[in-house]
Amino acid sequence: MTIKNNKLTSDDVKTLNQYWALANYISVGQIYLLDNPLLKEDLRLDHVKPRLLGHWGTTPGLNLIYIHLNRIIVETKSKLLYVTGPGHGGPALAANTYIEGSYTKHYPDIQKNEDGLKKLFKQFSFPGGIPSHVAPEIPGSINEGGELGYALSHAFGAVFDNPDLIAACVVGDGEAETGSLAASWHSNKFINPIEDGAVLPILHLNGYKIANPTILARIPEDELINLFNGYGYEPIWVESTDVNEIHQLMADAFDKAVHTIKSIQQSAREHGFTDRPVWPMIIMKTPKGWTGPKTFDNEPVEGNWRSHQVPFKDLHGHPERLELLDTWLKSYHPEELFDSKGRIKTNINKFIPDESLQMGMSPHANGGKLTVPLVLPDVTDFNISFDSRGYEKTSATRILGQYLAAVMDLNRANFRVFGPDETASNRLDALYDVTDKTWVAEKHEDDIHLQANGRVMEILSEHTCQGWFEGYLLTGRHGFFSCYEAFINIINSMATQHAKWLKVSSQEICWRKPIPSLNYLLTSHVWRQDHNGFSHQDPGFINHLANKDPQVIRLYFPPDANTLLVIGEQVLRSTNKINVIVAGKQPQLQWLNMEEAKNHCQQGIGVWDWASSSDIKSPDLIMACAGDVPTIEALAATKILNKLLPNLKIKFVNVVNIMTLANPSSTSEGLTDKEFNEIFNLQVPIIFAFHGYPSMIHRLIYNRSCHANFHIHGFNEEGTTTTPFDMLVLNKLDRFNLVKNAILRLKNIKNEATIIADMDHKLYRHKNYIVEKGDDLPEVKNFIWD
Repeated sequence: MTIKNNKLTSDDVKTLNQYWALANYISVGQIYLLDNPLLKEDLRLDHVKPRLLGHWGTTPGLNLIYIHLNRIIVETKSKLLYVTGPGHGGPALAANTYIEGSYTKHYPDIQKNEDGLKKLFKQFSFPGGIPSHVAPEIPGSINEGGELGYALSHAFGAVFDNPDLIAACVVGDGEAETGSLAASWHSNKFINPIEDGAVLPILHLNGYKIANPTILARIPEDELINLFNGYGYEPIWVESTDVNEIHQLMADAFDKAVHTIKSIQQSAREHGFTDRPVWPMIIMKTPKGWTGPKTFDNEPVEGNWRSHQVPFKDLHGHPERLELLDTWLKSYHPEELFDSKGRIKTNINKFIPDESLQMGMSPHANGGKLTVPLVLPDVTDFNISFDSRGYEKTSATRILGQYLAAVMDLNRANFRVFGPDETASNRLDALYDVTDKTWVAEKHEDDIHLQANGRVMEILSEHTCQGWFEGYLLTGRHGFFSCYEAFINIINSMATQHAKWLKVSSQEICWRKPIPSLNYLLTSHVWRQDHNGFSHQDPGFINHLANKDPQVIRLYFPPDANTLLVIGEQVLRSTNKINVIVAGKQPQLQWLNMEEAKNHCQQGIGVWDWASSSDIKSPDLIMACAGDVPTIEALAATKILNKLLPNLKIKFVNVVNIMTLANPSSTSEGLTDKEFNEIFNLQVPIIFAFHGYPSMIHRLIYNRSCHANFHIHGFNEEGTTTTPFDMLVLNKLDRFNLVKNAILRLKNIKNEATIIADMDHKLYRHKNYIVEKGDDLPEVKNFIWD
C-alpha cells in the first residue's frame, strides 16, 4: 500500500529538506573532516583525516527516517525509541542527536558551535573518539551496531511491558538476510496490545550490501508484500528518487503507521481483543548513498554498492580528489545551514521535539534510569532440608523453578523468563502455576499455558530469545534465560556483543546507568546428555565467555539445589553482568544445608571440612571440583581413596564461582595469591574435576605459583549415545580415573600398582556391564555419601 495524502505544505517540504541536508552534511563531515568544519577556508588536505573510515551508504536513509520520526513525535507527542539495524550508520545517529541537542547534553564539551562541530567531526572513527557504528557512546542507542541481525528482536524486547513506547526499528535489506533477523519477524505473535508497546519495523531497501545486491531488493514488489503479509504485517510502501516527493511519502506513511498502532492499542485497551492484530510496517525504497557522489572514476556510486563505505578514499595520495569532496560538501549549502559561529541557523525547530521526548534523551535507551529493583522472596523458604548428606536426590532446577515462580508472582510488570521451548523440559514448569506463556497467535482447545498476558517467553529461536532478553534488560527490566547447554552456543556472537556493550557502558561512559544483569541457566548439560548423544554434548559456551572482560562475566557451578537457589538470588540482584549458571535438571544428591550454601556461595570457593580428612593443614592430596556431576565424582573418588588409603590426608575443595580462580588484577572476584595458596597448598598435587574443558581452568590459573600441581579432568570432546557414567569414563572424569591420577601423583604409595589395576578392573567391568545391560553399574548409580 502506497499512501499519497500530500499532507505537507511546500514550506514543510523545504524545511525537511534543509533538515536532511544538515544531517547529511554533518554525517559526511564526520567521515572526512579533521578541521575547517564550516568550509570557511578553501578545503586543503590538512583538513582531511589521514585515515578515512566509516559507512556512507546507509547513512542518508537513516537520517531521513530519524527526521520524520522527529516530525511525528512533535505532532503526536509519542514516546519513540530509535533502534538502528544498519549498525555502521553511526554518523547518522551522532549527527541527529547533535542537531536535536541531546548529544551536547551527554557530552557538554561538544557544543553546538564551530568548535563543537570540529570536535564532533574529528572524534568519529578516530583514536580516542567514538566508533564508526552505533555503540554505547551514542545517546539514544540500545544495541551494539557492529554486527547485524539483532535490531528487530531488541526492539520487541524493549516494548514488552512498555505500553506507551513505540520502537521504530530500521532493518537494512542486507541485515534482513541474517538468520537471527529472519526469525525475529515472528515477534509480532507475542505482542499484547493492552500491556505492551509497539514496534514499527522500517525495512530500508537501498538495494546493496557491501559488494552485492540484496535479496529483498531483487524480488518483485508483490512477492515482497506477500512475504510480509504472511508474517502478519501491513506493509506501507514508500519509494522515490525525488528529494521533494520523498518527504510527502514519508510523512503520509508515518502518519498512517502511527495512527494504526494507536488505534489498535486504544481498541484493545478499551474493549479487549481476541484476534492477533495486524501491525503496520514501512518498506522504504531509496537509493543507497543518496545525495552523495553519483559516480567516481566513471563507476556508479549513488544507488550502488560502491557507496557502502567511503565513496572515495586516499585523498592524501590523490590530491585531485579533494575537489570531489569539496563539491560534495558544498552541495548541501553549509552557508545556509550554519551561521558564522557554527550555530544551526536553518529554521528546523518546528521538527525538533521537546527535550523530554527527544530520542537521544529517551530514558528507555538508558534503562538503568528506569530500573526498579526486584522484590525477591527469601530463598530460605525454598530450602531443601536433609538428614544425611549425599543420600537423597532432588532436581535442583525444579526447586529453582519454584523460586522463580515466586519472583514472577511478586514482579508481574518487570520480570520475564525466556527460553527456546524448554521451560518445562528444564524443570522450571512451576512458573506455570503463576503465569502462562506469552502467545497472541491462534490457539486450539487442547493448548495449555498459552495466554496473551503470559510472562514466559518461548520461541524455538535462541537468537530471538536472546534479542528479546537484551532489549528487555537494556530498557531497565529483569529476566532469566534457560537453555540446553549445547545449543546456547548458537548465540555466542550475540553474547559477545552484549558483553562488549556492558564493558564500555559500565567502565567508560559515566552517563549510562547500571542495568540488570543477563542471567543464563544452562541445563540439560553435557554430563546428562548421554541419551541425545554427541551433538548435545558441548560445554563450550563458558569457554567462550571466559575470554571476555572478567569484570563483566560471572560463571557459576552450584553443586546442589540449595547452592543453586542462593546463586539464583545473587544474580537477580546484580547489575551490568553476564551471569552463567550451569546446573543439571536431573535428580542429584544434595550436599549443603541452606546456611552452608549461603556461606559457600558468598565466598565462591571453599574447603568442605566434612569431606576432608581431620588434618587438612598439611594434606597429602587436594581433591577439587566445579560442577554438580564433577562434585559427585570427586566425592566418590575421595571415598574410594579413604577406604584404600585410610592414612591419606585429603583436603576437599569445591568451587562454585569459577572466577575466584582468576587473578584479582583482572577481576574483583579473584582470590589474592595468599588466599589461593592457603586453599591450594603449594607442594600438594591437586586433582581437579571440572565441568567443562580443562584448558579453561589452566588459563585462569596459569600465573598462580602452584599451577604445575593442578591435574585437571574435564570434557575432552569425547561423546556418544551411551550411559551417564560412561560419558564420564570416555572423558576420564569418572571416579576411577580420578583415583588413578591421584595415585600416580602421590609419593610413597606402596600398593600403587595394585590400586591402579583395581581401578582398571572396575572400568573393565563397567564397559562390559553397559554393553550387556544398557545401564550403569548399580554401585555407580546408587552411590551415596555416608
